[in-house]
Amino acid sequence: QVQLVESGGGLVQAGGSLRLSCAASGYTFNTYAIGWFRQAPGKEREFVADIRWRGSRTNYADSVKGRFTISRAFETVYLQMNGLKPEDTAVYYCAASTQGPTYKYDYWGQGTQVTVSS
Repeated sequence: QVQLVESGGGLVQAGGSLRLSCAASGYTFNTYAIGWFRQAPGKEREFVADIRWRGSRTNYADSVKGRFTISRAFETVYLQMNGLKPEDTAVYYCAASTQGPTYKYDYWGQGTQVTVSS
């Protein structure tokens, strides 16, 4: 079992920045990657970024490349979000994949709200 707790969401003006944190605990030994996803009202959940638990390889959605940076320090994964746009407004979730290179995410946090005002 892996437990994930997100924090750092809030209200910010367009062009501003926020840093989200995802604290992992429990049996993280088998974690292959941690991903960030988001879901806006009335829309499907979408991938934002992910990072390998070992090796730090990263992937980003095209919509956030150049603006968001994912990183890891010990048991916490961060999502630094710069140049925020109103369309970034969503509930942001972190998730852990323990299924190897399949990137199937089987543990999820409770989410943190990010609201970007225009």
